[in-house]
Amino acid sequence: MLKIKIIWQINMKKSKKREIISFVVPTGIGAKIGGFAGDASAYARKFAQYFDVIVNPNVVNAALFSGITQGMIYCEGFFLDKFFENKIKLKKRQNSHKIGVIFDKAIKKDVLNVHINTINAIKTVYDYDILPYIITKENVGVRFYKEENGGSFGDVLNPQTLIDAGLKLKKMNATELCVVCNFDDSNIVDNDSENYIMGEGVDIVGGVEAIISHYMSSKLELMTFHAPAFNDFEIEKRLVSPKAASEFVTLTYLPCLFFGLQYAPIIAEKNAKDAIGVKDLKALILPYNSLGSGLVLNALENNVKVIAIKENITVINASAKALGLDDEIIELETYDECLCYLKKQF
Repeated sequence: MLKIKIIWQINMKKSKKREIISFVVPTGIGAKIGGFAGDASAYARKFAQYFDVIVNPNVVNAALFSGITQGMIYCEGFFLDKFFENKIKLKKRQNSHKIGVIFDKAIKKDVLNVHINTINAIKTVYDYDILPYIITKENVGVRFYKEENGGSFGDVLNPQTLIDAGLKLKKMNATELCVVCNFDDSNIVDNDSENYIMGEGVDIVGGVEAIISHYMSSKLELMTFHAPAFNDFEIEKRLVSPKAASEFVTLTYLPCLFFGLQYAPIIAEKNAKDAIGVKDLKALILPYNSLGSGLVLNALENNVKVIAIKENITVINASAKALGLDDEIIELETYDECLCYLKKQF
């Protein structure tokens, strides 16, 4: 009887339900952790050992690499907003991804060839279901720059040409989209580039990338993820900061999108019974002073713990104190302390 009891207790421990949390690092705001190239991955992966973790792409995307694991749900920002607004639920998709790829007409031929070779390599090695790519009929016209607060932002002069291409792929039953737009290297100020290479400052293109993915996701109702294509695409031969290194050992930033979206969920109705809703979430984890988004207020409204991590600061002055939310937001020193806290709570 004792032996049977011990086995039963072990099996119960193994089958314990994994609680759900969200680990988010906003894009283009110079986060000390997660503001570069997959440098938040190691932190998120620790949480994914114990919880199901909803992440935004910025947390795990790393050009040629990805920090994604089976314990994560990869959710684009527009749909993440809708999830926290309790307008949708998320349901894990099992091996049925059909990926559409859109290229900006403005991408130079040699750069485009590198990206097509990348797609073919990924199809050969991983056997992902990738639809025939589409090139936009017109140039997309991406511009990027810094805002006064130091965050990155930008404009898209011709978004309709992206939507037209996306509609074609949607008719081909694409479940998610990857978009690659041409980014003019001459727009990058030398100081910004050097700072980023050394693991400081802001990713100057991150803000407009988020604009592109949010816009297309909202218009097409498909999760859409973006990677930039630069004209100057030689591999950096200098030693760079480990935080930025993954972006400087590859000629394309496309692979991480394919890896990540294997864990992109199905968008379900808010009343779906077999899907994850915001009310199922136990915690939302954010950098210390990036609490100005609607995610925070919607999380609090749905009784989700909001935890701000002091070791991760950004260029945005949106701390709990600045927002008058001192009494409602939990502030912890490090991600490790946060993990210990959550393990004790749940």
